[in-house]
Amino acid sequence: MPDVTINGIQVTFPFQPYKVQEDYMAKVIECLQNKKHGVLESPTGTGKTLSLLCSSLSWLLVKKAQLQAQAIMGAVEKPDFGGKFFENLTSGLNNAAGTSTDILPQNPNFGWAMPKIVYASRTHSQLSQAMQELKRTSYKHVKVAVIGSRDQLCIHPEVSKEQNSANKIHMCQAKVRARTCFYFNNVEIRKDDPAFKNEICDIEDLVKNGQKFKCCPYFLAKELKQSADITFMPYNYLLDPKTRKSQGIDLQNYVILLDEAHNVEKTCEEAASLQISSTDIALCIDEITKVMKDMAEEKSEDIGFNLEGPGTNLQKDFTPEDLCVLKIMFLAVEKAIDEIPLNMGTEGDTYPGGYVFELLEKADLTHGKEQIVIEKLDKIILYLSTISASPFARRGNSLQKFCDFLRTVFSGGGSSNSFKHRERVKQAYKVYVQPEETKKSNRNDGWEPKKPVQKAGGKLISYWCFSPGFGMQQLLEQGIHSIILTSGTLSPLKPFISELGIPIDVQLENPHIVTGKQVCAGVLSQGPDSHPLNSSYNTRNDPKYISALGRTLYNFSCLIPHGLLVFFPSYPMMKKCRDDWQSSGLWSTITEKKPIFVEPQTKDSFNTVMNDFYQKIQDPTHNGAIFLAVCRGKVSEGLDFANANGRAVLITGLPFPPLKDPRVVLKQKYLEEMRVKNKEGLSGQQWYQLEASRAVNQAIGRIIRHKDDYGAIVLCDTRFNNASFKGQLSSWLRPHIKDFSNFGIVTRELRNFFKNAEATLPQPKTTRHRESSIPAVPASFEYNSRIREGSSLKVEEPAAAEESINLDIYKRENTENGGSLKRKDFPESQDRNVINFGTLKAVGGWSQSELVKNPASSEQVFKKRKLKIQPIEFKFDAQPSTSQEQNSNGLEKTSPGHEKKQLGKTYLKEVKRSLSEGNYKVFAQMIQVYTKSGDFEGLLKTLGELFPVGSGLERLFEGFRSFLKKQHISAFDSHIMKK
Repeated sequence: MPDVTINGIQVTFPFQPYKVQEDYMAKVIECLQNKKHGVLESPTGTGKTLSLLCSSLSWLLVKKAQLQAQAIMGAVEKPDFGGKFFENLTSGLNNAAGTSTDILPQNPNFGWAMPKIVYASRTHSQLSQAMQELKRTSYKHVKVAVIGSRDQLCIHPEVSKEQNSANKIHMCQAKVRARTCFYFNNVEIRKDDPAFKNEICDIEDLVKNGQKFKCCPYFLAKELKQSADITFMPYNYLLDPKTRKSQGIDLQNYVILLDEAHNVEKTCEEAASLQISSTDIALCIDEITKVMKDMAEEKSEDIGFNLEGPGTNLQKDFTPEDLCVLKIMFLAVEKAIDEIPLNMGTEGDTYPGGYVFELLEKADLTHGKEQIVIEKLDKIILYLSTISASPFARRGNSLQKFCDFLRTVFSGGGSSNSFKHRERVKQAYKVYVQPEETKKSNRNDGWEPKKPVQKAGGKLISYWCFSPGFGMQQLLEQGIHSIILTSGTLSPLKPFISELGIPIDVQLENPHIVTGKQVCAGVLSQGPDSHPLNSSYNTRNDPKYISALGRTLYNFSCLIPHGLLVFFPSYPMMKKCRDDWQSSGLWSTITEKKPIFVEPQTKDSFNTVMNDFYQKIQDPTHNGAIFLAVCRGKVSEGLDFANANGRAVLITGLPFPPLKDPRVVLKQKYLEEMRVKNKEGLSGQQWYQLEASRAVNQAIGRIIRHKDDYGAIVLCDTRFNNASFKGQLSSWLRPHIKDFSNFGIVTRELRNFFKNAEATLPQPKTTRHRESSIPAVPASFEYNSRIREGSSLKVEEPAAAEESINLDIYKRENTENGGSLKRKDFPESQDRNVINFGTLKAVGGWSQSELVKNPASSEQVFKKRKLKIQPIEFKFDAQPSTSQEQNSNGLEKTSPGHEKKQLGKTYLKEVKRSLSEGNYKVFAQMIQVYTKSGDFEGLLKTLGELFPVGSGLERLFEGFRSFLKKQHISAFDSHIMKK
């Protein structure tokens, strides 16, 4: 691996770094060397994560070696420390760049502490990707840990089944205290095992090894963190003070690397915010009363609460007097909330942030006292969550919510910091009080009330933080070394830095690594029918606009190869377009060109839909696929659509936050108030517009993922022509933006762009350009238009490429030579899932068949069989006939199984037309041998002899791919690429 010296630090990189990577690493090292904070933007595809890891770890190893050398010098000057300590120091220096980088203890006598690194990203999947990047480097020897929750890491058969996270925590804690968790008890024995110490283990690895060695991955991760040089964790673990405390995260002298930092502002605000209602307080009173009754029913003798079953009774940690005091406190809180005046006819009233302290003081809850309350409530929650195994029993959920509320309100520390904390709260918070509404049910059966019914006298109190700087300042107070915030989409940097509220001394706005010939980008103002494309509130429901957008998508599906991503401003907008296109028949017209997938709102179906989409892209019998998604949804965050998976992205509108949402309104008012004090701060309108622009930038970042990638970006909304919107796009993209004033221009630009790109740019090996005349499998059918919001459009995958062959050919009578070919010549495959070529009776020689109406153009015959979405139940005929049922467009409705059979018949007809009778018998014998024995090499040899290169029959060689056994597909593709 090449070495490069940056700012005096030797960095070992997996390959010779590009200039943008060297510039990026220089800024990282500048931050770390000078204990500064930085904001660094580098577009997706520029190796940002790899550069961040290599530069920070190279600095860390050098810094540790320097500190160890200083410690040795100090030990020489102070011999009273003892020779043994000197030996340890010398050993530590010798191993500074090796695996034993933590030999030197954190000794306070030297006035310094050994630095460490926390790498934080938004999700565990992003962390796993970063850890895989680390494995590619020469720094894979450093000690690594990853922190996760019990939801990801618990393997206890009972605890892991608990759905409620808070209950899971308490159940775990009870078993750990009672030493009844077998997996926890094994941690001490297994923590030094090489599988954990010498390997980089992500969340999945920890769980797998934990199950293998019967030890708890959750507590094992905590053990590994103690000695780790770099710890990976989701950044809400850092930014949420409650989580930091519960996880025991001490950040003294840590370097904090916040990757994918475009979400940091929102995460900071949400971590510091909370809501509590009258119902929550009433349930707290109910839960305390339940415990009081339990205690009253106990026998007079002093017995403990049975938390873990017979023989494991624990002593009570609270008394009846504690319960009485807590109940009185909750009654006082309930009364205080009831007395909040609320003007009738208004949606809600706004109070200053400090109002929450006035409210709690009425129940004698002040700084210092809240900690006593929290400790007592934690013990009661532990009792409630473990005393009953019934999921319907009271388990302390409302008490847990009130504890979290107190921790959030009093997050500034003890009474000594109370004044400073209150002043910050006044600046950063608003309290919003509104009538409490009953929760909307998830029922969709027509019985749900049209409007939620208000709970009589109930109120919902929202304690909202509107300053990301509030959480960032608390992070700085932990004694950290440096913070580096980085992402591919932080532009424009100035307002982003303004929102953070911390000193940022190092900035970088990197260009992209790709050239202009790899990007085709512009604003499209009108559809193919010249109707304006504008998804503003006033026009988004206009049928003409929705039709124009659909026709635009159809035209692009014809022009753009492989994967096409379409991002909508919201889920309701995507659903509206989908429903209208389906009812008009436009959806079916589009799916004839490319199958359509829709982003689901449920976790369960998300991975399935994504995998189906990727498979369709790789299927050579399809012309790619379309994926409909939503800005700020799962697809727009962190998913990779490199190469053929994403050749173009369409943005159909500006994803503004809901204009009348109380939190959005108050955020804008807050910013206007702050701007009075700081004229350079964001205005409410600027923030509102930035929210949309950043979501667009993030969606655009799904394509063009590496230096050889290419793709088109079309902004399908006339409002993108506004100079202020263009100025908020990522800096690398701005120079490439063109004005596609009419549809003819964008059509010509896209056609020329992809033609030139395919001719001049490197093509990924996994992408096969299919030029065979063998008919393609039709676009897979979708469910009908009556699909609930959030469900996926299930796709029936063509099984040809995954299943084995069964040439089901009945007796053929050849009138020319009397020869016969019987069914026994083609024995059925023993595999359950097979493709059946169907019944075929040839007449008049090898070039004709009863099922072929136009021998000169079998592809035309096959393409007539299209699949349509209809909001009715499909009926399929087994054979084509003049009486076959047709849909509203006159297109035959056929089943996937029928299409598979038809594909086999059509391919067989082509083979028979192209081969002599003798060669056709060789072909039949090849099928028989391959079906029985799976002789792949023999298959390739025979196909090569029957359809040699230069014979004009190569298409039949490639066409056989659809009937291979699935284990042979990859090798077949490799063979084709070499030809």
